[in-house]
Amino acid sequence: MVKKISEKDYAAMNKSGLKVIDFSATWCGPCRMLAPVLEQVSEKYAGSVEFYNVDVDESPKLAEEFNIMSVPAVFFIKDGAVAGSNIGFVPADRITELVEQFK
Repeated sequence: MVKKISEKDYAAMNKSGLKVIDFSATWCGPCRMLAPVLEQVSEKYAGSVEFYNVDVDESPKLAEEFNIMSVPAVFFIKDGAVAGSNIGFVPADRITELVEQFK
């Protein structure tokens, strides 16, 4: 399951392990296409990898902290540090490859 979070939620988050954070916007077509893909992949990793969504319009400071210039932007956070990212829509198999790479 992909959990929607805000700046406050991110600040309070336990940073250990792998977190996948999807930065998106409601007006973004590719973001709407990516959302069900991330839901699908998140089910595969339930209990081992946490998936989150951040609306860049609702959490502009967090988007700025990650230097988000375009959406969708998916960041892979390993033990509190950015391990990698992907900009734009990608299919489920590519998201899975990236999760495996950073796990």
